[in-house]
Amino acid sequence: MDINRMRKEMEEELVTDILPFWIKKMTDTVNGGFYGRITGREILIPEAEKGAVLNARILWTFSSAYRILKKDEYLVTATRAKRVIIDDFYDKEYGGVFWSLDCKGRPLDTKKQIYALGFAIYGLSEYYRATGDEEALDYAIRLFESIEEHSFDSVKNGYCEALTREWGEIADMRLSDKDENERKTMNTHLHILEPYTNLFRVWKDQRLKGQLRNLIGIFTDKILNMKTGHLELFFNDDWVSKYRIVSYGHDIEASWLIHEAALVLGDRTVLEKIEPLVEYIAAASDEGLAPDGSLIYETFPGKDKTDTERHWWVQAENVVGHANLYQYFGDEVAMRKALRCWEFIKRHLIDYKNGEWYWSVRSDGSINTADDKAGFWKCPYHNGRMCMEIIERFS
Repeated sequence: MDINRMRKEMEEELVTDILPFWIKKMTDTVNGGFYGRITGREILIPEAEKGAVLNARILWTFSSAYRILKKDEYLVTATRAKRVIIDDFYDKEYGGVFWSLDCKGRPLDTKKQIYALGFAIYGLSEYYRATGDEEALDYAIRLFESIEEHSFDSVKNGYCEALTREWGEIADMRLSDKDENERKTMNTHLHILEPYTNLFRVWKDQRLKGQLRNLIGIFTDKILNMKTGHLELFFNDDWVSKYRIVSYGHDIEASWLIHEAALVLGDRTVLEKIEPLVEYIAAASDEGLAPDGSLIYETFPGKDKTDTERHWWVQAENVVGHANLYQYFGDEVAMRKALRCWEFIKRHLIDYKNGEWYWSVRSDGSINTADDKAGFWKCPYHNGRMCMEIIERFS
């Protein structure tokens, strides 16, 4: 297995393709910050709304790239993103971050989607980790306090999905049109776990430690289906799920993020409970592996319905999740799966002409250019993080 070659290829992909695309094509020189969208056919939409998730993910990606590679141009972009999050997205009246801004940087959708607060913490804590900047840490802590005050359910446990700008109840809590309108979701919990882990790396607060431990427990006790090894996706207030959906990308992503959380928490008892489940969840995700080494999107058990499209982010998480099994459990078969998926990515997803990755490859093998190249949900975080995880783990 040529892991060293893969690491070198990923570093090259990161520094010559992914990061330059965002610096050169998405920096908004007119209205500040970053543009909101480039279509799958490479058309810049300067009037597009600017999403909190996109900007927080740019902040995380370039902060992490600067921390690892120490290139000043990455710090410049990371700092630009930090200013956008703090100056434009942060709600100075009620706390939290707005869901979106218009193209000129004015609040557009002012709801408080907890998922977005989580990503803002992820980005700000990584900026602090890379630079020691106290302002970034201060705002990350403020957002942690907002989530705990307004979203945490101290009676039934877990975090509600969304609230109004003023932290009141909201009728439509959905993260996107694809989601069910339920109060608690796997996806938001995963992306609270992830930033709380990163924040705990740099801020050893005891309440944060307790809530990180609690989040790990929520995954093992409420979200993970112990019969199947898959994660349930949508729940009511009482943690009852009436949906049968398997999201292979989220399974493999969660396998390594839960493991990372337990490792950073540093509690041996928690780690001993978690590690067999890490392998169990990853094995369940392998049900979605295709003969070409890629991982399909999702399936609906009992409905005879499967989405076999190969999404960019699912492939990136597939690589990291399997590399994690090799690194910590010596699973050479898993590492070969990671290498095979990387080969698929190189053959089918990287856009060697225009930069970055395509959204997906359809089941018939055609490239999906109908969905964004960069936008509200298409960010440098999954593929950029894949490269940086492999660089850090195998250097």
